[in-house]
Amino acid sequence: QVRLVESGGGMVQAGDSLRLSCEASGRTNSNYYTGWFRQSPGQERDFVACITYNGGNTYYQDSDSVKGRFTISRDNAKNTVYLEMNSLKPDDTAVYRCAVGFWLGYGLGFRSHYWGQGTQVTVSS
Repeated sequence: QVRLVESGGGMVQAGDSLRLSCEASGRTNSNYYTGWFRQSPGQERDFVACITYNGGNTYYQDSDSVKGRFTISRDNAKNTVYLEMNSLKPDDTAVYRCAVGFWLGYGLGFRSHYWGQGTQVTVSS
């Protein structure tokens, strides 16, 4: 069992930055990827980014919505994965959740095994 706890969300204005954290505990697996997802009210959950256990590879949503603004990273000494979000826009408003699992590529996506509860990000214009 893996427990994931997100933090760092909040209410900000357009153009601001936030750094989300996802702290893992329990039976972590060095084969796992850690991913970030977001879901707005009435919308499907979207993949944002994921990172390998050693941090050597990162993958981002295959669109222009987050590229160049969001950065995923990790600190294994703290069992924590971060999502640095810059130049935030109102369209970034969502519940952000992290998950651990496997990245199967842009065609098949991320197969999650464990989820955190999420943290709310609200961006006002």
